[in-house]
Parts: sequence; C-alpha cells; structure tokens
Amino acid sequence: MRQHNCSSVLSFPPLLLLLAVLFTFVSSTPQNSLYRGSSLSVEDDSDILTSPDKFFTCGFYPVGTNAFCFSIWFTNTVNRTVVWMANRDRAVNGHGSRISLQKDGTMILTDLDGGSVWSTNTTGTNVQKLELLNSGNLILTDPQGKILWQSFDSPTDTLLPTQTLTKNTKLISAKGEGMYSSGYFSSFFDNDNVLRLIYDGSEISSIYWPNPGVTVFENGRTNYNSSRIALFDDMGRFLSSDQLSFSASDMGIGIRRRLVMNSDGNLRLYSLNESTMSWVVSWEALRQQCNVHGLCGKNGICAYTPKPQCSCPPGYKMADLQDWNKGCKPMFNLSCNQTQEVRFLKLPQTDFYGYDLNFPSPVSFITCKNHCLESCDCQAFVYRLTGEGTCYGKSVLFNGVKTPDFPGSAYLKLPKSLVTSEDSRPKGSDPTCGSNRTETPLDPSVMYDTQSGTTKWVYLYSFAVAIGVIEVFFASFGWWFLFRKHGVPTSMEYGYQAIASQFRKFTYNELRKATNSFKDELGRGSSGVVYKGVLRDDRVVAVKKLGDVIQGEEEFWAEVTTFGRINHMNLVRIWGFCSGSVHRLLVYEYAENGSLDRYLFPDVFRSIRSPLLEWNDRFRIALGTAKGLAYLHHECLEWVIHCDMKPENILLDSEFEPKIADFGLSKLSQRGGAGSEFSRIRGTKGYMAPEWALNLPITAKVDVYSFGVVLLEIVKGIRLSSWILMDEAVEMTGLTSLLREVKRRIGNDEEFCVEDVVDPQLKGKFNRKQASMMVKIGISCVEEDRNKRPTMDAVVQALLECKDEPQVHTANMLR
Repeated sequence: MRQHNCSSVLSFPPLLLLLAVLFTFVSSTPQNSLYRGSSLSVEDDSDILTSPDKFFTCGFYPVGTNAFCFSIWFTNTVNRTVVWMANRDRAVNGHGSRISLQKDGTMILTDLDGGSVWSTNTTGTNVQKLELLNSGNLILTDPQGKILWQSFDSPTDTLLPTQTLTKNTKLISAKGEGMYSSGYFSSFFDNDNVLRLIYDGSEISSIYWPNPGVTVFENGRTNYNSSRIALFDDMGRFLSSDQLSFSASDMGIGIRRRLVMNSDGNLRLYSLNESTMSWVVSWEALRQQCNVHGLCGKNGICAYTPKPQCSCPPGYKMADLQDWNKGCKPMFNLSCNQTQEVRFLKLPQTDFYGYDLNFPSPVSFITCKNHCLESCDCQAFVYRLTGEGTCYGKSVLFNGVKTPDFPGSAYLKLPKSLVTSEDSRPKGSDPTCGSNRTETPLDPSVMYDTQSGTTKWVYLYSFAVAIGVIEVFFASFGWWFLFRKHGVPTSMEYGYQAIASQFRKFTYNELRKATNSFKDELGRGSSGVVYKGVLRDDRVVAVKKLGDVIQGEEEFWAEVTTFGRINHMNLVRIWGFCSGSVHRLLVYEYAENGSLDRYLFPDVFRSIRSPLLEWNDRFRIALGTAKGLAYLHHECLEWVIHCDMKPENILLDSEFEPKIADFGLSKLSQRGGAGSEFSRIRGTKGYMAPEWALNLPITAKVDVYSFGVVLLEIVKGIRLSSWILMDEAVEMTGLTSLLREVKRRIGNDEEFCVEDVVDPQLKGKFNRKQASMMVKIGISCVEEDRNKRPTMDAVVQALLECKDEPQVHTANMLR
C-alpha cells in the first residue's frame, strides 16, 4: 500500500510537466480572436491578433515617442505597412492604454487615465468576439457569426481587396511620409456621384481628379447613377459606379495588393513582391505629379527638373520648412495705397489654377497688365499667347505649375522696393528638341536664393564640371587601355558600346543627320511616318515622326521613358526619343526583314519579291508575337494595351524573329481626332474588337481579338480583315461558313479539315497539329463576348505545348 502511494506521488510531476508544456504551446500559438470580457494591453508586445494566414497583425502600433494607435498592418513587409487605424488623430499613451471588448458588446480604446479615445457603436448587441480575417478585415460577430461591426466600413488611407468604397466612406491621406495623422488629400464620392480626388487644406479646397477642366463624360465617367460604390477585387481590378475602371499591371489572383491615398495626393495601387516583401506601384491615378492641387501649397510652384519639385516664386519663402503643403508666404506687403510703386516679374511658361478675377478677354498684354495694376485683389496675372491673347487675373496664387508646353506666362505683382534675384524662377526641362542639357532636381529649400547664394552655386557647378572632366579623361583612358592596347575582341567592344548608349534623349539635329534629312522612308501609318537612319555609333535605327501627340514635353518624357524600360526579345526596342515644342520622334531598333504583311500578302507588294513564309517561320512568328503581347499584358510593370495589333506592326529581324512595334503609342496619341473612324478609337478596321464600337471599357482583350485575326491570317496567308472591303464576297462567305463549321466541330470534339484553312501555297508542307491548334486559338480569340476569349498567357501556353511537334508532309492527306 505504501509502495502504491509512493508510485502515485512519483508519477504526478510528469503529468504536471506535460500539462505545462501543452499550456505553453497553446499560449504561444498566435490568436486571431478576442472574446467578450477580454482586452489587449499596449504594454505587452504579445497582446496582438494575427490572421490565420499570418499576413495581417492587429495591435498597438507606435506612431511616435510614447504614442500608439490601435492598428492593422501587414506582418512581414518592409517597415510593417499599416492598412487601418482606429485612432490615427488621437494617439494613446504607451503605458496603461488598453483595447477592451466589454460585456455590453462595445469595443473601446482607453488611454492612461481610463478615458475613452475610440469605440464601436455596438453597445447593447450580442457581440461574442473580435476576429482578424485573412482579408485584413477586423470584425465583431455574434454567436451565429453575423458581422455587427467591421473595420472595412471605416477605412483610413487604404483600401484592401474585397473592401468597398461607398458614399459614406472616404480615403484620407496621411499628413506626410512616415506620418499617420489625417492629411490634406481625400478620395471620395462627390454629390454628383463621381469618384474624385480633392485637396482640402486649411485655406483652400480644390478637386483635381478627374481633370476638372473638362466634363464628366470627357473624363470617361458618368454621373447618371445613385449607388456611389466602388469595389477592389482579388484580381487587382477596381470598378466604380461612375464607370471608372482600372487594373493592376500584374492583374491576377494570388498577389497581395493595396490601394492607397498617398500623402503626396496621388492614388496608387501597390502589389507586394513576396520575394523581397516590398511594394511596387502597379497603377496610379496621375502620371504627372504636378497636376495634384495643393502639392506645393498656396503660392507654391511645381516644376519638373526633371522630377516634380516644389519651389517658392521670387519674393516668397516657405511657410513651414517641414511641410510644402503649407506653401509659401510673401516677404512683402501689398496695399491699395496708390503711392506704393509696384512692378511685375515674369515667370515664363508658368500658370496658376483657378481664382480668376473677372478680366475681359481677349485683350492685349498692356491692357491685361493695367487691369491687374488697378485691382487691389490682383496678386498676379497670367497671359496666354493664344489667338488675340487671353488674360486671367489671380486673386490667389494656387497650384502653380511650370510646364514647357504652356503657351503663356505668369506675371507676379511685387513692390518695386523688393529686391529679388531675376534668375530664381521655377526651373524645368528644356522645351526645345535640340538641347542636350540635363538638369538635376534641386533642393526645394534652396531652389530660390539671393545673389550671394547664386555665387555659391557658381562654385558648386565649377567644381562639378571639373570632376566631370576628370571622369571623362579616366573613362577615355580606360577605354583605350582595355580595347586598343590589350586587343579585347571587337564583339565585346560593341557590347560595351551598346551598354553605354542605352535609352536616351536625342536632339532633332542628331536625328535629321542620321536620317539624311528624313529621305529614306520605310513606311507610314496612322501614328506617323518611319524613316531609316544610322546613328553616330553606326547603329541602324528606325525613326518615327509622331503626328498626333498632344502631351506636353514632361508628360511625353514620362510616357516614353516607361516604354524605354520595357525590354523583351519579341518587342521592338526603343533606343530613345526627341521631344520639343514642334517635334515628337521615337528611335527604334531596325528590323532587317520589314513587317509581316509583306510576306503574308505578297499581292499587295508586287514590286517587292518577298519569299514565301515557310511553316516553321509562321509558327515561330505566331508564338513570338503571343509572347510579346503576354509580356505587355501580364509581366510589364506598366500594363500596356497595344490597341493596334496587325501584321504591319509585327516586324521581322534577320532571323525572322518577330518584334511587336508601336506598343504604347495609344497612350501618346490624340483620340477622336481628324481621320479617326470612331471617337476614342485607335486601331485598324478589321482588327478592332467589337467593344470599340459598343463603347465598352477597353481591356487587354481587345489585343487578344486582334491577335486572333492575325493568327488566322498567318495560317491562311490572305488578308481576312479586308475581305469585306474588297469585291470577294463569295470567298468571304465560304470561309465564314468553314470557320463556323470548325467552331461547331471543336465544340463537339470532332475532327475538322485543317487543310482547307492552311495557305495552299505551302503545298501541304506544314505541321497538322500546330495548324489545328492555331486555328482553334484564333477562333477562340475572336469571340464577340470578350469574357470567352483566352488571355495571352493561356495562348502562349497552348502554343508551347505543340512547339516541338515534328513537321509532317500532308500533301497526301488532303481530302
């Protein structure tokens, strides 16, 4: 009996040990729920909620010294990206603060003194628990799982996938980079049911997106709705009731994203790179940052140098050295005293938005100046050199922008006694095409300076020039030492030359000399004329003169620089551009074998004896073209829709490898201009998808449709898209019937006679499986319902599956 008792006593501690281990394991497991009567403390770092997939964390987030906000953030991203805050404008103490789920159903945030800082409106409800979901949504639910409150209904500056934006909610930016309190910029549904961006400063409010200078319909929106709701889905698509729609450049499932109203006033969509856990921009509302109203505050001026840069005009200084949104304040006083002498200081190519005085137009410059001189309210006037001249007196200087394509100047009213530096005007990129000058962005706090400051800049520039000369000397010496003295192979030297001469800006004179004054014309189309040229480094290039570009230089620069970063073996490489007040030119790599249409439709080019395209070349061209489009649609950071896919825009190099040309030109061209067949259409009749004519939102599926037409033309060897315009109705009807029959048989898993579709000039020398697949893909691509068309990724995959099929001579298989 004694031994039995002893045995029981000895066996008890291991049981306690086991229970302790289990308790430790359970307590260390991240929790995603908080039940009624429980709380989280600011002082305990382990008092957090974690979503089941561990992507989101909820708890107290430090926003300053001994200052915390109850927040939700991405767990493992760089700098722990915050997506929601309960008390962003009233932080709590780092000691004694607590978030509690009380027994009356209320979730309440209390500060050190026990006072309520924030709470939910769920008092008296049957709340059971607080739970953090994989979507990043924090919810209060009853025992049946019904949601009684959710963080998705009260966003701060971020919208997550599946979260809606409604007439009762808005996104409000943070005050600045690294700051969390509410800032000056908002995204909201206005009273006319249109989703807008607004600057709401302490003195001025102004809507800046969509473009306030044109109508709602010209902006592609509609106010004929009352729902006022927008949804951001898991695919990266944003759809709004005012017909606004956009998509992430990497659209697809499985990618973490967030839509943010940034502190600089721009609305951006971010995608998470999970290999680095950092964010990349996959869409943004405004490509030109200076179009954000209030960015530089009252009296401030935004200029591209070449990056957007805020500055104060002469006679003004920053109101707050830490915050450009507070703008600039004058260093003088203007009064209506007639004895005070004033003068006007010209700011070339500078405009100020809004706050126009009632000055008559058109008037002469002198009359405009006198009107401002006589008005006490006039702080400046803007004179536009259009027609007979238009005059805009400004009672407030707001949203100043310097841009090379602005046809006028601003004239500041200043006291004559005020001494200013005449050279301290807003600086921007050179408006002329022939300039090689490259400007460096200046620190906004020293962009304007006194004469003594100018002297300092002279010393700085002199020093920089001296350093540059030394660098050029050493680079030249190194080049000679490496390639000439040591006999490095010429091929390697060419490689180094190619690296050294990547995408850049050309002068107009350079391109005029390279093209022998634009004499050797290669072709022309709706976007412009193409000329052959040879650069100084002996590279043969194609130079396109664009005929319908309407952007200003800085916008054109931004767009084309984006294209310059796009690099794929099946896309024509853009080597550079030229941009000025008159000329817009693009410099491309030269494709030795011209465009695909010369080989597919030889009857059109009777004077050019093009060889017959063999089947292997046709399949390689089809696959390469599909790869190029798939890259533009799915892999490119700047998601690009071509909008004009046709054989003329598929160029062939010396090895007949296809290279897609003119991608991105739809973003540079004027829509609905003279010569266009439909308003807002860029494309070629016969290759355009039905949604162009139906005025539906344009997506990447328009390129899929055009590719389908091209793919069938590659197989057939004739111009399908032109039959309706030619006197060949009988042949067109026959082929249409055949395609309908093919489609019917494909649907019934029956065989079809592919030999009746393939170009008879091949005389049966083609791969039957590849041809069948190409026909099937082509038919699926030209479906009227775009939702039934495949993506280009799917097309590439289907073609790759039959890439290595051996070619079979089918002459004896013809029926």
